[in-house]
Amino acid sequence: MKTDEFVTIWDINKAKETLQDNARKTPLVKSFYLTSVTEANVYLKLENMQLTGSFKFRGAYNKIAALTTVEKEHGVIACSAGNHAQGVALSSKLLGINSKIVMPETAPQAKIDATRGYGSDVVLYGQTFDEAKEKCIEIAEKTGRTFLHPYDDPAVIAGQGTIGLEILDNMWDVDTVIVPIGGGGLISGIAIALKSFNPNIRIIGVQAENVHGMKSSFDAGEITPHYEAPTMADGCAVKVPGDITFSIVKELVDEIITVSEDELEQAMKDLLQRGKAVVEGAGALSTAALVSDKIVDYVKGKNVVCIISGGNVDLERISQVCEHFFSSEIVE
Repeated sequence: MKTDEFVTIWDINKAKETLQDNARKTPLVKSFYLTSVTEANVYLKLENMQLTGSFKFRGAYNKIAALTTVEKEHGVIACSAGNHAQGVALSSKLLGINSKIVMPETAPQAKIDATRGYGSDVVLYGQTFDEAKEKCIEIAEKTGRTFLHPYDDPAVIAGQGTIGLEILDNMWDVDTVIVPIGGGGLISGIAIALKSFNPNIRIIGVQAENVHGMKSSFDAGEITPHYEAPTMADGCAVKVPGDITFSIVKELVDEIITVSEDELEQAMKDLLQRGKAVVEGAGALSTAALVSDKIVDYVKGKNVVCIISGGNVDLERISQVCEHFFSSEIVE
């Protein structure tokens, strides 16, 4: 099955037009620190500076803008651990559409508060994203609201793919792009955009060791759920990837690796201390992978872009990360 049956470069270019005056073109900045420790030319695509603090705004706005008049009148509903929720909430507010969001009870309080702050009705249900998703679909069927899938939707994927176009606008000779994966919408869109321009660009996905449904599916050659324990990369804690996104990833992504919670915490600290970037756990997945020894062949001597997917993190989490490393330094 070819990816162009789902999303084409034309769809991504159309999404770019839709988002032209509504989403931010986020910075692509060189990280001299990461460049020095990896022997690569490392750039950070700072989607933590996107509206709502995450790349999710792109896909949400592109999808909602494309709804029919009748669909808009009935309102929309979405499920999310936080970032898709905020993207849907703000997009709905800007487009004058009523929205309801189902979030896991374990979602970070900062994301819950922000979603409500954008005007959405928030329903807390279940301990995981997948439990919240089941409840969301149930409500959609009862109310007639349009269900907005967080990743397994062509319009959402096309919106996320605009990140790939922005990378090329700034750096046409990119060799490797490292992308966090949850359900797969982000990496699917970016892979289509970049490989439509140059099939030799390497796309590397990264997930947490604790939850990596896409990697387990990628390795098995078929959708294979995976969930062991919670992860600080809560924005990417998806046990079962999408059907569409899995098909795209299977065809276009070169490799998927996992990182530990310790590696994630280190990456969050380094981005804060050395990169002056506030990021959530999911946002640090790409740099955690970069400094590991798992993708050296894709990195050394290459032009590398790490997608910093989001910055919606509780202050308590930042405090815990800082305290952990401060305590370690005292002990040493």
